[in-house]
Amino acid sequence: MKIGLANMPFYYLLLYFAFGILPSLIWLLYYLAKDLHPEPKRMILEVFLLGMLSTIPVFFLQLGLSFMLKGFYFLYLPPLLIEIIKWFVVIAFTEELFKYLVVRLTLFKSKELDEPLDIMLYMVVAALGFAALENILYLFSPVENIISFGAIARTTITVSFIRFIGATFLHTLSSALLGYFLALSSIRGIKGVKFTLLGILLATLLHGWYNFSIMVLSYPLNVVFPVVTVLALVVFMIYDFNEIKKIKSICKI
Repeated sequence: MKIGLANMPFYYLLLYFAFGILPSLIWLLYYLAKDLHPEPKRMILEVFLLGMLSTIPVFFLQLGLSFMLKGFYFLYLPPLLIEIIKWFVVIAFTEELFKYLVVRLTLFKSKELDEPLDIMLYMVVAALGFAALENILYLFSPVENIISFGAIARTTITVSFIRFIGATFLHTLSSALLGYFLALSSIRGIKGVKFTLLGILLATLLHGWYNFSIMVLSYPLNVVFPVVTVLALVVFMIYDFNEIKKIKSICKI
């Protein structure tokens, strides 16, 4: 017998919610501590919540695209190509695009945007909001009623920790990478959409490669490649973060 939503104990739901959002909150506090000029709490909360809400249309869009992708099997496309389309386009591109749209629609015309570092920060905030609801949905699933609450708690905490150092961290890094290129496009004298397109492309490729390597490749490549990808992003973003901090002025996009 499965425990569904209707008859699931309240403390199960509370556990899923708490440990689903916790990884995002921890990373959020870390990134906000790096900001020398703290942003308005109202704007931080707005972008975070919109990032969470953007998970919903992305979910349905991915369902639709996945359904369409199944039709490609009738075209006798190579299975590897199907997997590439799935992880790079259906998953990575849609998520990176919607995180970008959250910041694009809420921040770019706001008076709160007064330095390039703000763009990187708000892209990270949107990503953490997105990851928070994604984590909650990932943790939530019907469970066997014979499983004890202690077992459920241990499993939930373990999965939450894995996503803290994995999926949630990746969301922040890929969005920060995109934020870096958006910051470049906002600096006076630098025009055009090429930086935005380049940022979306690189964020999508790295996000897609991370997912693809975990889900498709076999051991040890499904461990080595994701770790190397994240470490490379960390090094790249530390350098970019320090470079953007040196720039004080911004030209609204």
